[in-house]
Amino acid sequence: FRGSQRKRRGRAEVLAVRTSRTTEADHDMERDRGHGLEHRVTAPRYNLLREVGRGTYGVVYEAQSRKSGAKVAVKKLRCDAPENVELALQEFWALASLEKRHENVVHLEECVLQRNGLGQKMSHGNKRSKQYLRLVETSLKGERVSCPDEPCFLWFVMEFCEGGDLNHFILSRRPDPLTNNSFMLQLTSAVAFLHQNNIVHRDLKPDNILISHKSGTPVLKVADFGLSKVCAGFRSKAEDKACKDGNKNVNVNKYWLSSACGSDFYMAPEVWEGHYTAKADIFALGIIIWAMLERITFIDAETKRELLGTYVRQAGAIVPVGEALLGNPKMVLSIPQKRRSQMCEGIKQLIRDMLAVNPSDRPDAFELQIRMDQVTCSA
Repeated sequence: FRGSQRKRRGRAEVLAVRTSRTTEADHDMERDRGHGLEHRVTAPRYNLLREVGRGTYGVVYEAQSRKSGAKVAVKKLRCDAPENVELALQEFWALASLEKRHENVVHLEECVLQRNGLGQKMSHGNKRSKQYLRLVETSLKGERVSCPDEPCFLWFVMEFCEGGDLNHFILSRRPDPLTNNSFMLQLTSAVAFLHQNNIVHRDLKPDNILISHKSGTPVLKVADFGLSKVCAGFRSKAEDKACKDGNKNVNVNKYWLSSACGSDFYMAPEVWEGHYTAKADIFALGIIIWAMLERITFIDAETKRELLGTYVRQAGAIVPVGEALLGNPKMVLSIPQKRRSQMCEGIKQLIRDMLAVNPSDRPDAFELQIRMDQVTCSA
């Protein structure tokens, strides 16, 4: 892609990627130059229409494919510092590891590594690409890339979700039980799919759940995999045999993680301690569903935005549920929180189980999917 050398056409910016009719397009840049491939024409691929989001590590644009005319989302991440590289690679590894698509997980169309104005399509584990290996080394060693004259970027091209995030969708509309039920089923289906594919999201929150209207009805898309973890490498003998028989899954509920990461209001008690499994995603989902059903919100201190999220009041302050439970494991959560809540008994109990202090008392993603189907059908 030509991030730093984009040409303006009216108000749109043109995103470009090097093209080739041979498989050598995916080789590293230095080797390409050695074979005279640096003379290949750079063909425009996407028009950047407008900026739709900006964070600490990157910018997201609404863009349009010049070939098909389809709208896409393009995320540009600068890969100069180790923390940036780690987030970018974790998102790439998670999305690239998915062999199948899921309706409720954002789809990665392609990822392109750009340095010095030249782009190269990324492929997972490409050992022939010095640029890719350099990124991996930067992430592992934690050393800053010292090439200010040759900025390095990763461009993620993903499906575009025109409906914004879950916060905006829920808080800009009147309560709708049918939509709530649909969203609960979609969210549990997405998390079950991710866990089945050995991915722990680790940052489930309404900001990272996008809405698509392409089908005529709102469809949720779990997005932003910068903190995700692809679990692999730790299997029992029985699991090893199953893997040889074609089942590559590991038990993500027995895969222990130690990086205390995520967003405070959705973090499970064990995440605060830095010793947790995929069951932390179930806790986060419980917080989201509880907040969505009762429209419980707080004001983010930095952005001043109203966000969906459940909390506990202590001494006049609001405290994340996970943090409060860590300090007082015997605390009994008041579910529902609001007196006029229409929450049925089945949903109340399911949320209590999802927010259990002990992760082993929470349903796993597959049990949750079955129970959610049962309670929404009876509601």
